[in-house]
Parts: sequence; C-alpha cells; structure tokens
Amino acid sequence: MPRIPLTWLAEHVELPTDLTAERLAADLVRVGLEEEAIHAAAVTGPLVVGEVVELTPEPQKNGKTINWCRVDVGPEHNEPGGAPRGIVCGAHNFAVGDRVVVALPGAVLPGPFAIASRKTYGHVSDGMICSARELGLGEDHAGIIVLAELGLDAPVGTDARELLGLGEEVLEINVTPDRGYCFSMRGVAREYSLSTGAAFTDRGLPTGDERPAGGGFAVEIEDTAPIHGVPGADRFVAQVVRGVRANDPSPAWMQRRLQQAGMRPINLAVDVTNYVMLDIGQPLHAYDLAHLTEPIVVRRARPGERIRTLDDVERALDPEDLLITDSPDGVGARAIGVAGVMGGGDSEVGATTVDLLVEAAHFDPVTVARSARRHKLPSEAAKRFERGVDPELPPVAVARAVALLVEHGGGVAGPLTDLDRRVPVAPFDLDLELPARLVGVPYTPQEVRETLESIGCDVADSGPGTVTVQAPSWRPDLVAGVDLVEEVARLRGYDAIPSTLPAAPSGAGLTQEQRTRRSVARALAESGLVEVLSYPFVGTEQLDALNLPADDDRRRAVRLVNPLSDEQPFLRTNLLVTLLDTARRNVSRGESDLAIFELGLVTRPAPDAPPAPRLPGGVRPSGDELAALTAAVPAQPRRVAGVLAGMREPAGWWGTGRRADHTDAVAALRLVAAVVGVELLVSADAEHAPWHPGRCARFTTSDGTLVGHAGELHPNVVSALGLPARTAAFELDLDVLLAAASPDPVQATPVSTFPVAKEDIALVVDAGVPAADVLDAVRVGATSSAAGDVLEEVRLFDVYSGAQVGEGHKSLAFSLRLRADDRTLTAQETAAVREAVVAEAHGRFGATLRA
Repeated sequence: MPRIPLTWLAEHVELPTDLTAERLAADLVRVGLEEEAIHAAAVTGPLVVGEVVELTPEPQKNGKTINWCRVDVGPEHNEPGGAPRGIVCGAHNFAVGDRVVVALPGAVLPGPFAIASRKTYGHVSDGMICSARELGLGEDHAGIIVLAELGLDAPVGTDARELLGLGEEVLEINVTPDRGYCFSMRGVAREYSLSTGAAFTDRGLPTGDERPAGGGFAVEIEDTAPIHGVPGADRFVAQVVRGVRANDPSPAWMQRRLQQAGMRPINLAVDVTNYVMLDIGQPLHAYDLAHLTEPIVVRRARPGERIRTLDDVERALDPEDLLITDSPDGVGARAIGVAGVMGGGDSEVGATTVDLLVEAAHFDPVTVARSARRHKLPSEAAKRFERGVDPELPPVAVARAVALLVEHGGGVAGPLTDLDRRVPVAPFDLDLELPARLVGVPYTPQEVRETLESIGCDVADSGPGTVTVQAPSWRPDLVAGVDLVEEVARLRGYDAIPSTLPAAPSGAGLTQEQRTRRSVARALAESGLVEVLSYPFVGTEQLDALNLPADDDRRRAVRLVNPLSDEQPFLRTNLLVTLLDTARRNVSRGESDLAIFELGLVTRPAPDAPPAPRLPGGVRPSGDELAALTAAVPAQPRRVAGVLAGMREPAGWWGTGRRADHTDAVAALRLVAAVVGVELLVSADAEHAPWHPGRCARFTTSDGTLVGHAGELHPNVVSALGLPARTAAFELDLDVLLAAASPDPVQATPVSTFPVAKEDIALVVDAGVPAADVLDAVRVGATSSAAGDVLEEVRLFDVYSGAQVGEGHKSLAFSLRLRADDRTLTAQETAAVREAVVAEAHGRFGATLRA
C-alpha cells in the first residue's frame, strides 16, 4: 500500500500548515482512499544540530579507543552557563569543526531507544552523536552523520528532525484496483484536491523537452502474439546518460523519502528511478549501457527461453511473457527484462557503471499481471502496470529521471527515443440523467458535467441531455457511462446517498439436498465427531503416504498452474488425504484422541478429458469456447470422510474406557446412510488403500453402485503419518448416496401397542463367511416365517471363535426384537421365526444353531 509523507505530497498540492496525517486520512476517505495505517515519527524528543568543538581520543584497557567530545548544541541546549555538552562517542569518522546530529536526553530513537545522561568510560555522556543507522536512515552503523558530507548546512541548535525528515508522520492508504494512479504522490494529490478544493499542480504534464531529438538508442516493438487482441506494449521511451556516477549514494533527502515510502535506498541510478515512480506513477528502469547491444526489441518469449532476473533467480519463460531484449547475437536474441515486472541480472547497474540507458514504457495491464503471477514477482512496477499507468507519462518520467541523474551524478544526457504506437481511446456518450436514475440522488446535469470535468474528462454536448466524454489518460478504468456514474456518486459524496433497505424476497428456502447435507453434519457432530475444514491442495508425498498403487485413479489429479505451494501443486482426489493431514497435525501437537470429519469437494479428472482451452482475456468467449471449457472441467463430487484415533470412550471411575476401532468407522458411515435414508449393502474389501486389507468394509447401494469404504487404516499408513495405532477412517460419496435416496417423503408407520418378544440366536458358520451376509440371511428368514413380517429390529451383538465352535468356525449371536401390529405373539410364533432364521442361514452358509 502506498505511503504518503506530507512534505512530499505538498509539492503537488497546497496543504494547510497544520495538517496532520489523521486529518489527511479523513480528507482522503471522502473520495474512497481508505486509511491503512498512520506511521508515527521516527524520532521524538530533542534531536539537534551540534558542532564538535573538542575531541580527545582515549585508549581503553579492552583495546578500544573512544572519543571524549565537547559539542556545542546551541544556547538553548548547552549546559548551564553555555558550556558545550560532554559526549562519549566510539566512531572516528568526524573531526573538530564538523556539524553532526545530536540526540539529547529525552529523545527516543527507532527501536525504541531512549536517550539519557549516563556514566560510561569514566565520563558522564550527556547525549549521543548519531549515525544513519541509529536514526533509521540507513544500514551504515559505523559512521557518524556529518552534515557537510550530505550537502546539508544548518545553524547549531537547529531541529534535526525537521532537517532530516525524521519528525514527520506518514499516512499509508489502501488503493482499490481501479485507482492505480493513486500509487503515486501525483495521484493522491489529485484526489486530495478533489476532496478539499486545494490547488493542485500537475507535475506529470509534458514540459516540451521530451520530444525525440533523433539518433537515440534503437528500439523495436515486435508483439507477434498479442493477448486478447491488445499488443503488449504501445509506447517505449529511452534516453542515454553518459559519464554518470551511477553507483554513488543518492542525496540524503531522496533516501529519506524513499525510506518514508517503504523502499530501501540502493544507489543513485536505482533510487532515482524509484523516486520518479513514487512521485508521478511511471515505473522506470536503468540499464548498464556497457552491457547492451542495439537494438532493444520488445517481444514475446520464445519456447524454452530463460532469464536471470535481478533477484538472481533463473526463470523459465512462458510464450505469453512480454520481454525486453537486446541483440548481442541477432535482433532481440537476449532477454534483459520481463516487461513491466523485473529487469534482468545481465544488464543491472553495478560498481563500474558510468553510462546508463533510462527506459520508461507503457505495457498492457493483462500481460503484466499474468507474468507477475506466473513468476510470483509482485514488484512495485507490476503493481502499477497491472492497474493501468498513464500512457502520457513515459517521456515525462524519463526527462525527470535524467535531470536528477545529471544533477546529482554528473554526466551528459543523450538524444531521446520515443517509439509511440498508441491507438487513440474512443470517447463515449453519457445521458446526464443516468447518475440520478441509478444512484437515487437528484444530481443536476450541471453538477454531473462539473464533476466529470474536475476529474480530467473532456465533456462536449452531443444531443439533448447527452454529452460525449473523453476520459483522461490516467483513468483507463473509465470506459462506459456506469463508470462515470460511480465517479459522480463518489465525488458528490456517498453520504448524500439515502439508505433504503430492499424488501427481502420470498423463497423456497434450502433445497432437499442442502437440508440433508446439514443433517448429515449435525448427526456426525452429535455422535461425537468434530467438523474440520482443510485446504484442497496436495502433493505427491501425501498420496505416497496413503500407499496408493501407481495405477490408482486417485493419483490422476489436476495440477494447478499457480499453486500456493510448489510442494502441493495438485487438487485432492479424495477427502482422506487432507483430513489425515489434519489428524497428523493435531496428533503432533499432543491431541492423540481424535474423532474428526469433513464434508468437501474432491476433483476427479477423467482420463480421456480434453485439455482446457486457454481463453483470451478481456473479451466474452464464444459458445464453442465455453462448451470446450465445460467439457474440460473435471467432476467434483461432494464427499464425507472421518478419522477416529486414540480413545473413543475415555477411562474413568466407570472403567478403562475403549479405543476407537474399525467398527466405529463403520458405524459412522452407517449413520450417514441412515440420515440420508438409504439402505446399504456391506462386504469385505481386501485391497483398497489406505485401509487394512483384513479390516475394510465396502458399501454399495442395492444396484451395486460403490458408495464408500470404512475400517482400520493400514499399519504402514498409520506409521507414515505418525498416527496412533489402529486408527480408523471412513469416506463415502455423498452425491451418490443422495442420488440413491427416495424423492418421496418418509412415511410414518403406526407404533404397535402390543408387547415385544425377544429372541437371541447364535449361529455357527465358517470363519470366512462375512457377518453382514449372515445378518442379511437372518433378516430374510425372520420376515419370511409363518408368523409373518414381525421383525422390528435385528442386531449382531457377539462374535466368538474358539474351541467350543471348532477350528475354522465362528459363532455370530444376533438379538431379534419381534412385535406384531394386531396381536401378542405366541411362543409358537416366535419359535417359527427362530426356525425360519436357522433354515435360511443353513441353506445359504450351512449354519448350525450353537448349542
């Protein structure tokens, strides 16, 4: 966010002498520039100019030599009687007669570091002679500030805070994407003028000195692949400056302003380009002319091309990237910068640079924005270009930068190159009654016209009640009548717009699916599970931790072009992969007893899906393009998953508690199915990662459609993730479950008033027979008995294997609740149910009744 020093802003617009940052924030918020922060003065308390009148070196026992100084800080600050103050200083880059910056007792320096009189090295040091680092002016901590070396002169006792700009508050503001011109003092000053009526001086206007002089550095624009029909560059201005001390430090006032604006001073060449950018809003770049070969060519990147940028990172370029290139081995053969984003390391200003090429251009916002995001380079230049920069500024900015370089670094300016291929922006019509109709405030046509003229628009009559508007060059966001309506509302005051609450429209409420999803989440939460949300981004290592086979469909994932993390570039294909990561993170923080669940989307690309087309920006896609895009979008089913680890029931005076196991995961999945109202079939699944091959249940609908799995996780998965032993999990496709649910409402059945009859049946079957299959046989047998359909509930309550049932067998005990609607069941009828159950189980599995 831009930072606004008040003294810098005052060079563009008339400011009251008593203006504070808080008052400035209130004035700017009226025109839509919100306050982000107010940065207090860097130094408070007495900071004055002093003159060293005595300096006595004193060697110390530790081998260090300190200076015992007498410093004249003016009649108001000297010791009683007018004697200079005594100060101990360890630096040696100053001498008697130098004027320095002195922090007196009571001052507070950045840190904060409070200054007080204190005894040290056998003296009472009554203040501190300051270095640039101690005042927050730079990184040099060894050298004392000598004013003459900075080109500054001031009487003894002068307030050094004002001299160095250290006592000034700085306002930081928030700029919306459509107001890119406010990333400059020029733009903010214009908005302050609109808010208060203060006189505005536009320092971004051409002065008449920016015309090409002929013989300038050769420049060509070759954009063979324009994005959305718009060329990547339509203006390129360059000027040579020879014999300049490019690596010298910039003036102290410039360094201080850059620091106030949040930028670090580097050297004269870089600081000047940054200063001009912050001042008027045009990004610039300075190249070492010794490392350039004519001509400069602006073009798109070629396949396989790479560049080393100023941050010393080697980057692979995309064919959409717009490059600035030079021609050591042919026209445009070498990339020296990503246009509008960052320069290249091969042509940066260095310690031996004496000749510069200063460049300013106008680039397409979409091209710059895509390159900045593609390469993760949110530079100050890109921040401005992607919001739109005034195309009239390049020659003005180059002239300002060259003038500053010549003034402070010497040298001679060469001829100017201005390659201008801009297409005039077409004006558009505006109905003067439109703002009043849309906003609801009775703006008069004259008020509308005056408002548009105040923001720089050319307004001409085009018919009764209609005008033709030409937007100013610095407002590329004004392209239609509604844009101007917004400007009228903003500048005439949002507080003038009445507040009218619209009537709430009647609706049907939540859909059946929405209600069911909420019921599922509520039921799982009420059963003791905690709902969590996880990011849907995964990496190959997370999929490997699940022991997924190489040919598993869940490894076929959508790769993100611009992932948040290079370690997680894919969208998840199952819910457990991210839910288990959440469980692992909780366990690592000491929360080992877990019961969590998540409802979320997964992405399942089809193997034969066509690639997604790359659509141009800024224009509406055609019907065929939209159809191709739709065909490439992968399926995104909604799923429910849960993880249970550690103790499911805590230990206490009531007992030792119970650990979570695979039956809890099965029960949770059955609970979801019961809430949706779908009866599921269950079977064993010996090979389905990440579950244990012997403790995994497969759930399907009556027509065989897979719904999900539940059971204990594989020990290798548990170990890889660092989870408690025997951790269990479930995952199911909620969309499949909802599709299988009956659309008809559930019909209530009458509650019988007759007593219930209970029967317990223990059946001995082969050990390999699934309990679910036996349970189905029990249910079928009970409902087909001679007593009729009197089965109210059947439940498996015990599984036994041992010597009593023989080797290779197991005993399954079922509890049956029997009740008739019209009578009390007799002993003969309950016995008939028992016989029918045993017969059905025997017929299917050879089951026998356990003695």
